[in-house]
Amino acid sequence: MFGTVATTPTRAKTAAKIKATKKATATKKTSPKILDRSAEILKRLKVIYGAPICELTHETAFQLLSATILSAQCTDARVNMVTPALFAEFPTAQKMAAADVSRVEELVRSTGFYATKAKNLVGMARNVMERFDGEVPSAIEDLVTLPGVGRKTANVLRSVVFELPGLPVDTHVGRLSRRLGLTKEEDPVKVEYELNAMFDPKDWGGFSLRLILHGRRVCDAKKPKCDVCELADICPSSEMPYGKLKVAQKTKKAK
Repeated sequence: MFGTVATTPTRAKTAAKIKATKKATATKKTSPKILDRSAEILKRLKVIYGAPICELTHETAFQLLSATILSAQCTDARVNMVTPALFAEFPTAQKMAAADVSRVEELVRSTGFYATKAKNLVGMARNVMERFDGEVPSAIEDLVTLPGVGRKTANVLRSVVFELPGLPVDTHVGRLSRRLGLTKEEDPVKVEYELNAMFDPKDWGGFSLRLILHGRRVCDAKKPKCDVCELADICPSSEMPYGKLKVAQKTKKAK
C-alpha cells in the first residue's frame, strides 16, 4: 500500500521539490466551506473507525519501515504473510545490513518487484547502521534519504511509531480527498500539504489511517458504495442524494 518502488530521488532534488511545494501551498488559502467539511469528515470518521491502527504487523521502527517498503504495489495482507519469515532471519537493521540480497529476494518474492525491494531493504539497513548508529531516524528529511523510502513511507513511520505529525498520502487518501472535495491536486506532496492545513497536527496520522480504511471498505475506486456511505450527504461526488441514502439505510436495517 505505502512505500515506493522507484529509486529515491537525490537529497537535493527532494528537498528542492518539497520546499517549492511548501512555499506554494503556504500562499494558498483554504476556503471556510472546505474547512467546515474537513472538520465534519474527521468527526464522522472518528466515530466510524474509532482509534485506527496500522495494519502492517511490526514490533519496532525498523520492522515497520521494512514492511512499508514491501507494501509498495502490494496489499498489507500479503506483506503480513511475508514478514514473519523475513523478520525471523533479519529482525534488526544490523542483521539486515549483513544479509545476502539474493536471500532477501527469496523471502519477499511474492510481494512483487522483489529484486528492487530486496535491494532497498538491505541498502536501507546499511544506511541506518552507517549513518544513524543503528537507529531508524525520525526526521522526515533523514528518512527520505534512505533507499526505498519516499515521503509517504516517512510519514507512516513518524505517525505510527514515533507519534509525531505525519500524514501519509497513498492512493486511497489521494482519491478520497479529491472525491470529498478537499483538494483538486494530483501530486501526493501537494495533497499532503493541503490536508495538513485543514487539521491539527495531532490528527494527521489518524485522519490518513481512517481515510484508508474508508477507501478499502466503502469508497472503492471503481464502485463506491455511496448507498451505505456515512459521508454521502457531504460528499460532492456522491452518486446518491441524501434523501435516497436515508431510505436505503432504513431498508437495510429492516432486513
